[in-house]
Amino acid sequence: MPVNRYDAIVIGGGHNGLVAAAYLAKYGKKTVVLEARHKTGGAADTSQPWPEAPEFKVTTLSYTMSLMPAEIVNDLRLREHGYKINPLGMGYLPHPDGRSIIDSGTNAATYASYGQYSKKDGERIGPYYEWIGRIAAIMHPMLDETPPHIGSMKPGDLMDAGKLLWKLKKRGLADERTVGDITRLFTMSCADLLDRWFESDVVKGMLSINGIIGTWAGPFAPGTAYVLMHHSTGQETEGQVASWGMPEGGMGAVSDAIRRSAEAFGATVRVSSPVERILVKDGKATGVVVKGGEELHAPLIVTTCHPQITFLRQLDRKDLPADFVHDLEQWRSRSGTVKINLALAELPQFKADPGFNPDVHGGAISILDDIHYLETAFQEARSGKAATLPFADCEIPTVFDKTLAPEGKHIMSMFTQWVPESWSKEPKRAELEAYADRLIARFNDVAPNFRGSILHRQIIGPWAMEHEYHLIGGNIFHGELTVDQLFHMRPAIGYADYRSPIRGLYQASSATHAGGGVNGLPAHHAVRQMRRDGAL
Repeated sequence: MPVNRYDAIVIGGGHNGLVAAAYLAKYGKKTVVLEARHKTGGAADTSQPWPEAPEFKVTTLSYTMSLMPAEIVNDLRLREHGYKINPLGMGYLPHPDGRSIIDSGTNAATYASYGQYSKKDGERIGPYYEWIGRIAAIMHPMLDETPPHIGSMKPGDLMDAGKLLWKLKKRGLADERTVGDITRLFTMSCADLLDRWFESDVVKGMLSINGIIGTWAGPFAPGTAYVLMHHSTGQETEGQVASWGMPEGGMGAVSDAIRRSAEAFGATVRVSSPVERILVKDGKATGVVVKGGEELHAPLIVTTCHPQITFLRQLDRKDLPADFVHDLEQWRSRSGTVKINLALAELPQFKADPGFNPDVHGGAISILDDIHYLETAFQEARSGKAATLPFADCEIPTVFDKTLAPEGKHIMSMFTQWVPESWSKEPKRAELEAYADRLIARFNDVAPNFRGSILHRQIIGPWAMEHEYHLIGGNIFHGELTVDQLFHMRPAIGYADYRSPIRGLYQASSATHAGGGVNGLPAHHAVRQMRRDGAL
């Protein structure tokens, strides 16, 4: 076989591209991965952003693990290649009023912590977790399904839809109340859903985080209840639904483990190799052109790029159906998130909980006042102004992982919201610095040693996410998780089954079903579809 001819070409060396390559190589296909950046991993990256302090390593964009099923971990032998996950605590909210919520799971201490703000809410948090867990357990298998062609009257498509309904029925979707509960999750806002359970705005703010994280929507927007449930269907390698973890070595260690797996199976990985054009002949993909003019040929191509990059830039639109092009032109990929990475001289000392506590420092630390704080921050960004008081979801992986910082020092990941979604069009460096200053001041209100402990900081806004990491709009999910962009609509009507209008070209980006989070499911499902199609 000539050097530039392969059985399969994978476009994009993020975690999904590497998972696809590993499976293809495992099935005996001569496979090459083409990554535009100088390194693989994409948003699942560990970096050393401060040349003057290379001893600090940060989880650059993505910062937690969930959703990756044991099947992928085991199939690709990721543990043999360095994949290790440390536990992440459930959540901590240090409130400016001097109190705090420590969520350590379904136990009396957690219920009492929520009960500080409302006796009723303390009593209801257990039943609420039981309810959302039950719905998540029903919906979790949906992540493993290839979306059927809902609305198609073809016999095979009707049969696929019927099989899916039967599977859901066996999982517990067998009564009208459960169907109603799921309908509410797809259509309601976090605020309206949580109003059915709780009375304290502080409690509702804490519990709405999963509904707005990484999302261009505030907690009062319809559909955010689904996003909340989506982040409750996760399953880390120990098989616990809605469990989360921090990778040893940062998120880049996950990508590195997958890359080592792919190379061990025989795949070739090339960096600094941006694909400029996908070659098509008679409606079939035949290869790609890399920047500089080099051509590589293969009968199978898998793209893991944002769909607007693949279908609106790398292909000639005349080769695509007009309605498909229209769907992709209308694909919404707004964001408004800002990632802030910090090197710290010491751990934060919280007024409400002085001293070290693994449930505090080893969990997700939430910076917010209540649900209205979150809504105000979003509405400010929506009106074109960065949040006066930003929200942040913070983690300190060095509580467990000593590979990322010198002894006694720490790094912190702050996933923050919101700035205007238009900031993906300009760097806005001065404004981002001011935004970070406001957030750090707000954190310092609940942990007075915090500001003085900061040794270095890195601020990554939507423009950098788009131009350096190819996340259009800065959206970490490659497209918003709204009801009209989910399941059989993701990323276009009629093409949610990982195929594309071009024969031999499959799609496996986070914009396909099960995408959103570092899970590898889109890649796994795309390769599964190739096998079903007889392409492997």
